Amino acid sequence: MDLEAVFMRVEELQLGKVIAEDVFANTQYPIIHKDTKIKPEHLRVFELFNLKMILVYKGESIEELSENCLENQVTSVSIPKYIAFETYYNDAVNQLKKEFSNWGAGGKIDITKVRGMIIPLIEKVLEDRSYIFDLNAYSNPKDYLYHHCIATGVIASVMAKKLGFERGITIQMAIAGMLADSGMARISNRIREKKVQLTKEEFEEVKNHPYYSFMLVKNLPALKEVMKEAIYQHHERLDGSGYPKGDRIGSISNFAQIIAVADVFHAMTSERLYRTKQSPFKVMEMIKEEEFGKFDIKVVQALVDIVVDLPIGTKIELSNLELGEVMYINKYAPTRPLVKLIRTGEIIDLSLNRGLYISRVITKNI
Repeated sequence: MDLEAVFMRVEELQLGKVIAEDVFANTQYPIIHKDTKIKPEHLRVFELFNLKMILVYKGESIEELSENCLENQVTSVSIPKYIAFETYYNDAVNQLKKEFSNWGAGGKIDITKVRGMIIPLIEKVLEDRSYIFDLNAYSNPKDYLYHHCIATGVIASVMAKKLGFERGITIQMAIAGMLADSGMARISNRIREKKVQLTKEEFEEVKNHPYYSFMLVKNLPALKEVMKEAIYQHHERLDGSGYPKGDRIGSISNFAQIIAVADVFHAMTSERLYRTKQSPFKVMEMIKEEEFGKFDIKVVQALVDIVVDLPIGTKIELSNLELGEVMYINKYAPTRPLVKLIRTGEIIDLSLNRGLYISRVITKNI
């Protein structure tokens, strides 16, 4: 049975429509395959490739189409693998800047747009966690807030996967992590863009942002209630030193802890208006030692495992600017592996040489 199809403008496409032919964009292979049900992330792909018209079946949703004609339907999200992570990332940051302006003016969160920004990034980073090491290189002090939202969502999703949560939860964690600081849109630009450390009064105003974030997300049916709670609690600490309520262990959800650790990790490894970035390995040591008692040990360990579990031969740069490669991971001091210097061939045990540390991982992505 032949199904009737019609061309529709991209901006008029509805979620649930089914694509009636392979979609090409000056590419050898399709960027989206025929019989794919349109999801928010596909709309972002169409925009990235500047596509104007898409051929779709006339049925209102996939359920109205013949099952026999959709045997090869793509049920998982199909994201073109040859589009660089950085392309999706920069597009997400630019889109988020526009959304922040809307939220600051009293607008509501469009969860379809949010999903469209974060899902392509999650598809890639869940396959290759090394993108985590590139996040602080993409960021810049001026647009730090938008980079931080995207990166927190990405890191939170990888942590959720590491902790054993199923895919649906990892995606929810990505969205919650991304929206945790959405309430900053309701904070004065004067405070958000201040180039020196905030006064006590200004910081008190910033401490209201989890509440503002919660108010923005509380009526979103697509976001689980536990994720909304996590957004509200993501600055709480197990020892009661956090805000907005000063909750302690037993009252703070694990999901809030995941966002909290992702938030702190990206903040400390990024260049900010009044603070220089630090090595991911140094930051992990600080979180484990200086922040001990504030975060759930299992959550922290999940991020440690993600950051320090480097394959033998991974290229790194040390704090003295020497280049080297990882030779052996010491399970008792995982942030301080055995490394071989490329220039001299010297073997250095970072667990014994505390004056040196890994400043960055050299990835294929940068």
